[in-house]
Formats: sequence, C-alpha cells, structure tokens
Amino acid sequence: MEFLEVKKIWDKSPHNAFTDLIRFGDYLYCTFREANEHMSMDGKLRVIRSKDGKRWSSVAFMAYDGGDVRDGKFSITSKNELMLNAGIRLHEPIDGHKTRSVSWLSEDGKKWSEIFTCPTGLGTWRWSVSWNKKSGFSIGYTGKDKQGCLYSTKDGKKWKVAKDKLFPFQNSYWNESSIVFLENGDMYTLLRRDSQSYAAVLGFSKFPYEEWFWSDLNVPIGGPKMIYMKKYDKFLAAVRLFGHKSARTSLCWIDYKEGELIEALALPSGGDTSYAGMVYEEDILWISYYSSHEGKTSIYLAKVKI
Repeated sequence: MEFLEVKKIWDKSPHNAFTDLIRFGDYLYCTFREANEHMSMDGKLRVIRSKDGKRWSSVAFMAYDGGDVRDGKFSITSKNELMLNAGIRLHEPIDGHKTRSVSWLSEDGKKWSEIFTCPTGLGTWRWSVSWNKKSGFSIGYTGKDKQGCLYSTKDGKKWKVAKDKLFPFQNSYWNESSIVFLENGDMYTLLRRDSQSYAAVLGFSKFPYEEWFWSDLNVPIGGPKMIYMKKYDKFLAAVRLFGHKSARTSLCWIDYKEGELIEALALPSGGDTSYAGMVYEEDILWISYYSSHEGKTSIYLAKVKI
C-alpha cells in the first residue's frame, strides 16, 4: 500500500464523527454526525458530496425530532436509489424502547425522501446495509436484539427478520458489523465485540443465511467497515485498533479462509477515531474517517494506492 494523501474535509461542528463513503453517479458522497460531543443527545446527519474529493458541498441535513441521529451508513438499493440508514437514540422511550432504526432514499443524491420508520426498527440498532441481488441485509443489535438479528428488505423502507438469535457466544457484548457478499451469494460479516479484551469475529453463511459459522480473529476492533478485494481474494477492513497510548484507525487485511486479521497501514489518527467508509476504484482506495489527533474531532479523507 502506498499512502498518497490525507485531507481534513469537515470540522464545522464541535464534534464531527461516524462517517461513511460511497460512489453514486458522478459523485463521492460522505455522511457523518454533527453534534456537541461524542455522547451528546443532539446529533444530526450531514451529507456532503464531491466530484474530485477536494471540493465538497453539503446536500442534506437529517434530523429527528425527539432523538439523537447516529451511525449514518450508505448503500445503493436494487432500484439504484441512494439509501441512508441510521440509528436514533430516543429522548423519551416509545413503548419501552430507547432506540429506533430509520432510513431515507434519494434518486439523485440531492432530493431526499421523508424518513422511513418501519415498525421492526423500533427497539433495535440496524447498522450498515449491504445488498445482494434484490435484497438488502442489516444486522440489528441492542434492545430487543441483544442476541443479534439479521434483517432483510426489498425497498429500504420495510424490513423483516431473516435470522434471529444470530450472535455466537451469547452475552458477549456484540454490536457493530459490516456485511460483504461474494459473487456466489455467500455472506460474510465482520462483527465487533465490545471491550478491548474481546476479539472480533468473522461470520460466514450461505443462502438462506440461517446457519452461521464464526472465526475468532484474535484482535479487538471498533467501527468495522469491510469490502471484498477480488484481485487478492481477501477482505480489506478499516477498523479502530487499540494501542498502549491511543487508539488508531487502520487498514487491515482479512484472510477469510484462514480467519486472520493483519494490520497493513495506520492512518493519521488518534484519540476519538474510527468509523470509516471505503470506495475502491482503479487501484485507488478512498477512505473517510474521523479523528481527534489534531485536537478537534474532524472528518478526514485519505487516498491510498494498492
């Protein structure tokens, strides 16, 4: 890997964090949460876009009346719509639930739909979404889904349960995940287990994704984002790793056949950092992430040649 450049692309709020990145049409789109602090209850999602990765303009600002909007993640639906899903920490519980999963859709990246609040999203936290053929999949955790639940959708609006009680080794603080499909439909997921003493795992399942196999990766991580690199027949992940002095955001190879995670390149980062997005085009990897290594928690864009 050859590190080409890194650039701060947004720092207008007191706390700018939790990114994702996608290519949609002629533009790169980046989303992130703006708030006063990491755990404050006033978060909103900003969407910005750029043709060259240098000049960015804001195209959307997503808020939820009565909740903190977090963990915005992009995907492209089977109808070629740009989808943004997120989790809401509710100011006041609804039917005893403190969280809600929501989504928005756009045909052009500028004009966005109303917010969609499917009933199955109440009381869970659906993280990133990945599409295979005509269905999108997301793993919900916390609340009613403490044991993990794989959800599926046809339109990004309505979701149904595809597999409940998903997580291995129950009561192990499983949460964030990143799903990748191979061309044959096999599903892999990189799954975070909270606490620095708990290692992440790589999950594998074949359609209809009811039977799962798990490999311990022997490394604790945060903020997982994973893509498949067909050229190398390996997964590439951007995660938070933990050092003796500070956390860092790093690119890591994952050998899915051997169940190994190996750090390849640490990005300029530290302190409050992670939650990356990745776009791979013509041997160039674009990575969005956030970090506080320069003081203020800000959004960065890195370019790496592979």
